[in-house]
Amino acid sequence: MKRSLLIFLSTLLLQLTLIGQATKVVSGPMPGHSTMRTVKVWLQTDAAAEVQIQYWNQSEPVKKWTSAVSRTKKETAFTALFELDTEPGITYDYRVILDNKVYEDFETLNFQSQTLWQYRMEPPSFTFGLGSCAFINEAAYDRPSRPYGGDYGIFDVIAEENPDFFLWMGDNIYLREVDYDSRSGIIKRYNHVKQLPDLQKLWRSTHHYAIWDDHDFGPNDSDRSYLLKNDALDAFKMFWANPSYGLTGDKDGICSSFKWNDCEFFLLDNRYFRSPNRRKNTEHTILGKEQLEWLLDALSYSKASFKFVVIGGQVVNDAAVYENYANTHAEERDYLLKSIQKEGIKNVVFLNGDRHHTELSALQDDKAPIIYDFTVSPLTSGAHDALDEPNSHRIEGTHVAERNYGLIEVSGTRTARVLKLIIKNKSGDTLWERVINQK
Repeated sequence: MKRSLLIFLSTLLLQLTLIGQATKVVSGPMPGHSTMRTVKVWLQTDAAAEVQIQYWNQSEPVKKWTSAVSRTKKETAFTALFELDTEPGITYDYRVILDNKVYEDFETLNFQSQTLWQYRMEPPSFTFGLGSCAFINEAAYDRPSRPYGGDYGIFDVIAEENPDFFLWMGDNIYLREVDYDSRSGIIKRYNHVKQLPDLQKLWRSTHHYAIWDDHDFGPNDSDRSYLLKNDALDAFKMFWANPSYGLTGDKDGICSSFKWNDCEFFLLDNRYFRSPNRRKNTEHTILGKEQLEWLLDALSYSKASFKFVVIGGQVVNDAAVYENYANTHAEERDYLLKSIQKEGIKNVVFLNGDRHHTELSALQDDKAPIIYDFTVSPLTSGAHDALDEPNSHRIEGTHVAERNYGLIEVSGTRTARVLKLIIKNKSGDTLWERVINQK
């Protein structure tokens, strides 16, 4: 009798413990790539679970659609990625169904499909946010000095801007020495960043796209020699919801592209194919020949009002310092920029981070269209004053050496689109604005 009672009490205690440890969503949900017909939504749980997304048109809440079941598992860091069928130009509300129960911990969640505007109306106006270099402190594994990261409140400030999407331009996580040598270390670092409470509002409030730079690819200044680059690639795929990854969809980096209304965005990989900065007897490349020629082909083909090329480091800045294109791989930089000019490709804007300061540069030649380079950095990492760098293409008054983020507003008619570039500090105060006209 006593034995039976003991077993009963033990079983009851275990059941009560399991009830108290119900599976939770620890990051997201985060809307990602959006088209007219599909939208991706990502999330992460704290344990194995069965997850679904139920969604509906905001204006017709009675009719609902439910995704297939996604089973989160340890091997993929308990992440789930959904690709949901949509109709054009609709804002959908949605909710998470976790282990067959509606997950109640969120306020209203929504995502948007893109508008079918072609041949019907002027392209819609839109706004997107951008930034780079998000260091999130973890004292046990940081270098023993003053904390390098801070001011995480900037993420809530960005969320309040309500952009249509946010571009993460590299160094979105910072792998530490303890992380470099194992797949589990890379995933641990992603978990540490993606689950940060200060980021959850931003993950949920808008769509997100990302590239990487050295710190979320591998060690500082890392290149194609990094032995765990495919593990880093796998982790990138686990934690972001980009359109695709690589030119062939296999183990060949993260480059991709997407359109938002009348603009096109080219997401480049400046690490997977990169030759070592100090290697002497080799063909020096950052993008690799295949990716470089694909970019030039795609830019030539594109009919977009503006063509945004998103890459981890500065391109137009001609100061041969650190990992600027002009310093480490000047010949390829020269080929890239001159090819754009010779092809007469208009309205090219490079978007990048890496440098821990912000500035706008412009390559101007009377015989060719202007090429812009908009650097936005850092979000939460330490800032660096580079005003004394000999960047002959810097536009005066655009250098910022404090934590900041950027916004780009796109407006105007199809043949007279206008970009407004805005830089704001960690509190949301405007530091400067510049306007670029399509013509």
